[in-house]
Amino acid sequence: MELDNGLLSLQNWINEAQNKRVDFLEYCLDLQARELEITPEALLKRMIKMLEVMEESIATGLSGIPSKGGLVGGNAQRLQQSIKENGTFILGDTLLTAVTYAIAVGEANAAMGRIVAAPTAGASGILPAVLFTLKDTRGVSMTELAKGLIVAGVIGMVIAARATLSGAEGGCQAECGSGAAMAAGAAVALCNGSPEAVGHAVAIALKNMLGLVCDPVAGLVEVPCVKRNAGAVSQALTAAEMALAGIKSIIPVDEVIDAMKSVGQSLHCSLKETAQGGLAVTPTGQVLAEKILRKSPSDR
Repeated sequence: MELDNGLLSLQNWINEAQNKRVDFLEYCLDLQARELEITPEALLKRMIKMLEVMEESIATGLSGIPSKGGLVGGNAQRLQQSIKENGTFILGDTLLTAVTYAIAVGEANAAMGRIVAAPTAGASGILPAVLFTLKDTRGVSMTELAKGLIVAGVIGMVIAARATLSGAEGGCQAECGSGAAMAAGAAVALCNGSPEAVGHAVAIALKNMLGLVCDPVAGLVEVPCVKRNAGAVSQALTAAEMALAGIKSIIPVDEVIDAMKSVGQSLHCSLKETAQGGLAVTPTGQVLAEKILRKSPSDR
């Protein structure tokens, strides 16, 4: 493992890939296969199984399934139907597809469906949305998506080591922010961007989500979590597009991750998954929480 001041360093791995003149997909595949002491082929098979679960979770959400708390459900289906009937009003097809998929997975999670925590359940819609949008719009194969998933995992591993992926520790910047960063880096790699561009995409996505609080209404991963996945997908694809165009982050990627940790430590505990601040304590949020808490378990 490449370390920077005792911590994992994404920049070190990017530099090594650049020096070896290999793309980041292949570099991360080799890196992770060696760390896990398995063959690259075996690792890809594992990732394809995860991708299959992700694809199923998109389908579950698109079915319109209601959440256990009753606060979300059916919005991904509404967006999909709107696309079929009206096309896109404002967003282009690629971004609107990704937004739809992100909401679908978020709604599947809220309905207790099977998902892949990527990196967490609350942020589980972002990465699958980006990956399967690239599959649908650019014809990326499942094998290549599996490599992209490995790149995302490497990015998440560095964020977990240098900062956190936990909303309870760092706010939603650590969940949806990290998910956006992972998805942005994977998207750049899958679109033949350089290892350096991958780093810039990660940095840009995470910078744009610094300070995002975690304030779930009634303590459920429903409101505002599901729609935040959609917003994070927009950030991920924007960051990826910028990086692929050669736009660079002035602040290096490892420093951005370190800043996220510092910001998370500065957030008040009421804004870190406790449902004691932000949207959770608005008048409407409190009314909804009271209604949900009054329901018997069999009613939920």
